[in-house]
Amino acid sequence: MRLSDIVTRPAHAAPWSEGDNIPWHEPGFSARMLREHLSQEHDAASRRFDRIDRHVAWLHHQVLGERPTRILDLGCGPGLYSSRLARLGHTCLGIDYSPASIAYAEEEARRANLACTYRLEDIRRADYGAGHGAAMLLYGEFNVFRPSDIGAILRRTHGALAPGGILILEVSTFASIRQQGLEGRSWYSASQGLFSERPHLYLQESHWDEAMAVATMRYYVVDAATAEVTLHAQTLQAYTEQGYRDVLAEHGFVGIQTYPSLTGGEGEYQPDFLALVAHRGDGRGA
Repeated sequence: MRLSDIVTRPAHAAPWSEGDNIPWHEPGFSARMLREHLSQEHDAASRRFDRIDRHVAWLHHQVLGERPTRILDLGCGPGLYSSRLARLGHTCLGIDYSPASIAYAEEEARRANLACTYRLEDIRRADYGAGHGAAMLLYGEFNVFRPSDIGAILRRTHGALAPGGILILEVSTFASIRQQGLEGRSWYSASQGLFSERPHLYLQESHWDEAMAVATMRYYVVDAATAEVTLHAQTLQAYTEQGYRDVLAEHGFVGIQTYPSLTGGEGEYQPDFLALVAHRGDGRGA
C-alpha cells in the first residue's frame, strides 16, 4: 500500500473484509509477539505468571476437581496454561498458529518432560482428536472469530470432548468490545515495535457496527524509510451474557455457569472478561 491508499480508504471498515486477524502466523510478528507473551511488565498479550498461576489453581481445584484429565487448549500460545496444568498431572494438547509460540511451548515441554503435545495449526481447521476431559479457549479469543467459524469450532470441540467433558471459555464482555469499536483514531512513532522491527509510524482507527455488534480495528504501519504502508485489520464479535449462553446451548453444551474471572470470583475481577464453564450434553449439538 501507499500513503495515498490511506487517504482514499473507505470511511468505514466492513467487518472481516480487510483481514481476519493480526498476523499471528508470520514468523517475524510471531517472534515479536512471543516477547510480549513472556513479558512480566504487562498483561497485554498473556497474563503475568503470578496471575496465570492463580487461574490454573482455580481450574485445577474447582473446575477439574483435582482429577487428572486430557485437556485441549485451543489458541494455546506459548503453552503457559498447558505447561502448568501438566505439572499438576494433566495431559495437554495445545493448538495455535503462531510458530514462535509453538516452538517455545514444545521446548518447554521437552525441557521439563511435560505431558504436552503442541500443533502448529489454525484451530478453525485443525484435528482436535477425541476423548478430552476438558477443552479451553481463553483470553477473549472466542470473539475474534466470525459467528460461522465459532459455530464450527464449538461443534468440533463438542465432538472432541468425552461424554460430560468440560468446556472452559474466557470471553470479552459486550461493553468492552463496544468500547474498543468507539475508540476512534490514534497514532505513534517508534524505532521498533510489535508490527515492525524498523522505524515506523503506527496509525490505528476503530469502528463500531451497532447492527452487527462488531468492532473492527485497522492498523496501518508506515515504514519510515520507504513510506510503504502495511494494513492489518481485526474484527471482534460482541455477545451479551445471554448470547454466550444461547450459542453454547445451540451447540449441545449444558449446565452453563458464568464467573466474573478465571479465579471464580471478584478477588481478581477483570471487568472486560467473563468466564463460562459448561459441559458436553448428550446430544451432538447443532
